[in-house]
Amino acid sequence: MNTVTRPRILVVGAGFAGVGCVRRLERRLAAHEADVTLVTPFAYQLYLPLLPQVASGVLTPQSIALSLRRSKRYRTRIIPGGAIGVDLDAKVCVIRTITDEIVNERYDYIVLAPGSITRTFDIPGLTDHAYGMKTLAEAAYIRDHVIAQLDLADASHDPDERAARLQFVVVGGGYAGTETAACLQQLTHNAVKRYPRLDPALIKWHLIDIAPKLMPELGDKLGREAQEILRRRGIEISLGVSIAKAGAEEVTFTDGRVVPTRTLIWTAGVVASPLIATLGEETIRGRLAVTPQLALPGRDGVFALGDAAAVPDLAKPGEDAVCPPTAQHAMRQAKVAADNVIASLRGGPVQPYEHRDLGLVVDLGGADAVSKPLGVELHGLPAQLVARGYHWSALRTNVAKTRVLTNWMLNAIAGDDFVRTGFQARRPAKLKDFEYTDAYLTPEQLREHVTGAEGRG
Repeated sequence: MNTVTRPRILVVGAGFAGVGCVRRLERRLAAHEADVTLVTPFAYQLYLPLLPQVASGVLTPQSIALSLRRSKRYRTRIIPGGAIGVDLDAKVCVIRTITDEIVNERYDYIVLAPGSITRTFDIPGLTDHAYGMKTLAEAAYIRDHVIAQLDLADASHDPDERAARLQFVVVGGGYAGTETAACLQQLTHNAVKRYPRLDPALIKWHLIDIAPKLMPELGDKLGREAQEILRRRGIEISLGVSIAKAGAEEVTFTDGRVVPTRTLIWTAGVVASPLIATLGEETIRGRLAVTPQLALPGRDGVFALGDAAAVPDLAKPGEDAVCPPTAQHAMRQAKVAADNVIASLRGGPVQPYEHRDLGLVVDLGGADAVSKPLGVELHGLPAQLVARGYHWSALRTNVAKTRVLTNWMLNAIAGDDFVRTGFQARRPAKLKDFEYTDAYLTPEQLREHVTGAEGRG
């Protein structure tokens, strides 16, 4: 078959969903059947659940960034850039490359797996003064920032400034926020022993969430166990509380408390990538509404999955539920999406996605964890073994597994190190600087761009 006439399959996003889909397409499609292209600004798949351990220095950044170019046997073309708009009528994806060039990529089949971004609210000062925990750069930056606060507090002659630099606020009582607070608190607890001029009692971590419970998916028993572990470590947990205002040197809680701090970490949930808004299609809480077959209704050759898609959860019949935005679902949806693209290409039947959740794991650092595999409630060392065993087995490559296991062993034997790498520039980079949320086109700009390009062509 001539190269020009081969169907073009475009996959957007290199997360669990996108990479899993691409790899299955490569395995199950003959080279002459289709051309596969992947759009991603970074040529690696990030193992997102282990970001808190990168922030705390237990793992190196490279260990959870799985290169997409490492193997020579993969034939997918990678476009280094971000999709900023999709015109479904013209079958064109608009891409901003890493050189800031705007290009149009045509497709016959498109798989939308752009993932999610940090969910923010209209809180004064939030995007200007908060750090996120959604990207590898953010995790590495936060580690530098936290260690820098110890250095700056040690160098300060002002007791008020010293106390403010040693207070840390994490917003979000879900898995990301809880693990981030737990891992970073352990880092500062161990690091302050190397600062004889600093009073360890000055280090205070606050974990707050507007919800009435910490990680409610765990159930009451394990949720209380997690809270007790954190409180024993000295982390102050405030539920039913959020942020009213964020400043450069203090944060105001909705209950009126004002906490002097230079560190506000925002992990209060995620929303679908802004790319979804450019489609002009039906959404459910911002996620693209798709069928159980992961297809966009009324649009041939359009599939969506992962955090950006509201996939009906067939394992919960009668509840009108959609699958939660977790890695567990994204990895399994990837296989169904790839199989359904191939079925559509070959004229075969497509299959629905159905998966019953296997459970939850929460790594709180050290020997502390809470886990609920297949409904069995565990805490302490058994839960830690389950949590790390699950993450280790879910890593896609043997190289990544070796690096992570080596990092864990080295940390267990040698303990933490407190090296500040120097990533932190003099101008602070905050949440809005990492996720490029202002890069996307409006539906009107998208149509104007595509129509103009067609006219010039």
